[in-house]
Amino acid sequence: MKLIVKSLAVCALLLVSCNEGKKQEVETTTKPVKEMAKQTNDATQNTSIYQFKVNDIEGNSFDFNSLKGKKVMIVNTASECGLTPQYELLEKLYKDYKDQNFVIVGFPANNFGAQEPGTNVQIAAFCQKNYGVTFPMMSKISVKGDDIAPVYSFLTEKSKNGVEDSEVKWNFQKYLIGTDGKVEKVIAPTTLPNDEEIITWIKA
Repeated sequence: MKLIVKSLAVCALLLVSCNEGKKQEVETTTKPVKEMAKQTNDATQNTSIYQFKVNDIEGNSFDFNSLKGKKVMIVNTASECGLTPQYELLEKLYKDYKDQNFVIVGFPANNFGAQEPGTNVQIAAFCQKNYGVTFPMMSKISVKGDDIAPVYSFLTEKSKNGVEDSEVKWNFQKYLIGTDGKVEKVIAPTTLPNDEEIITWIKA
């Protein structure tokens, strides 16, 4: 009888030990998978526009994360440039496609020929009075040089956007961002907003 009890006790110990081993094995294999998934999500977030928060032209916080699922055109603007009439085409483009998951985000910048010298208040009044702009306009920033804004540092550096290096060459350069928040195309300043390449990209 004692022998049977002892045998049962040994079996119980072996069973507990076996279960503990399996539990540790599951935890060991599950943990790296979870860590890899988190790293993948972090990497995706860090190479997308969704990581940025900026101030709009009225000083309110604007979170790019709110644009998930939309195609986005980011354009640096100026009020006293030969290309300034593009505002009219940008506004028409926005009105034509804003209901098709498309948005334009404008960033006034004074980097080229000092052609955006005004304050945010002056820029907002100019845009509304002359072109009836309704697409989101952000506070004035720098799009190149030592004081480049973080969002433009991201747009122009492959090490940050994961796609390509580029340079903002003049006012009204356009960056086309896909529905995943990644840079897809860089459009030259002189290319009009209603160019077939842009329209095709929006509709694709």
